[in-house]
Amino acid sequence: MKFDINTITRENVKSLKPYSSARDEFEDFDTAEMIFLDANENPFQNGVNRYPDPQQNSVKALLAKNNKVKSNQILLGNGSDEVLDLLFRAFCEPKIDNIISLPPTYGMYSVLANINAIENREVLLSSDFQPQVDQILDAVDEQTKIIFLCSPNNPTGNSFSDESVVKLLQNFHGLIVIDEAYIDFSKKESWLIEIDEYPNLIITQTLSKAYGLAGIRLGICYGSEAVISVLNKIKPPYNVNELTQQRAISRLNDSDKIKQEIYSIIEQREELIKVLLQVNFIEKVYPTEANFVLIKVDDANKRYKQLIERGIVIRNRTNQPLCENCLRLTIGTKEENAVLIKEINSLK
Repeated sequence: MKFDINTITRENVKSLKPYSSARDEFEDFDTAEMIFLDANENPFQNGVNRYPDPQQNSVKALLAKNNKVKSNQILLGNGSDEVLDLLFRAFCEPKIDNIISLPPTYGMYSVLANINAIENREVLLSSDFQPQVDQILDAVDEQTKIIFLCSPNNPTGNSFSDESVVKLLQNFHGLIVIDEAYIDFSKKESWLIEIDEYPNLIITQTLSKAYGLAGIRLGICYGSEAVISVLNKIKPPYNVNELTQQRAISRLNDSDKIKQEIYSIIEQREELIKVLLQVNFIEKVYPTEANFVLIKVDDANKRYKQLIERGIVIRNRTNQPLCENCLRLTIGTKEENAVLIKEINSLK
């Protein structure tokens, strides 16, 4: 199907004239000698007395270079949750449109659908946690605007097959959002390499996982220039603060450290899996391409409580579809994992 962004953009967004901030009107942030009297700021310098770059150009330049995309194909948000919320607000008409999500998956898709008064049509993953493409396409109607794919998926840890994703991209007239929060821990290549091939493809990533910057809240959206232009119309003018931008730039310039940490997490993940496979009350260890592992146990509520009592906090996912008696374990440091292994082996 041919994708036309005008057919899925909300009418009020099409006609919207975005707010123009002082820093939007004067865009030259490298002019150190200029006297800024345009934005009603406190003039006394302390590092954060000025408003931040509303377009985060320095951060985008680094991301564009690292990922071989254009800066105008990037939108940054206050965490991935803001990015996802902007997608709802730009393309989904409240009480009319719908989206499709694939449980078990990241819970914010459903939460944001409810907040924005959008129907969330859930199509369960298969027993091996893959998209049931024919069922998804059967659930689509003229009001379906977005399909959310989390790959590697949370909480299952697996990636979706290329064949499934391509079939959806080629047969759905709306947006396909691939949430790649955990892509850095996978052997699979990011779908970013296809960003110019499919105008309906949107990819979200984050600095919270592999980059170790969960505390600064920086989410990333990659898409066509047309999609990003629509999102820029409705984003708050200063949605990414100055401290976040500075910290992101510092971390993105430390690629060797990032690679070292990712390698360590993957190495520890494989060592932990070897041990978990030998624990008698663990019935299954699911394949994972993320920085966590999902396990099926004899009694998830019991085992969760036992670990809490031993000072170890994990995630109980037993109430999620297809995840009965399942626990999700994040990969910690070597020392943390050693404590986890010791305590798991001591459980009766």
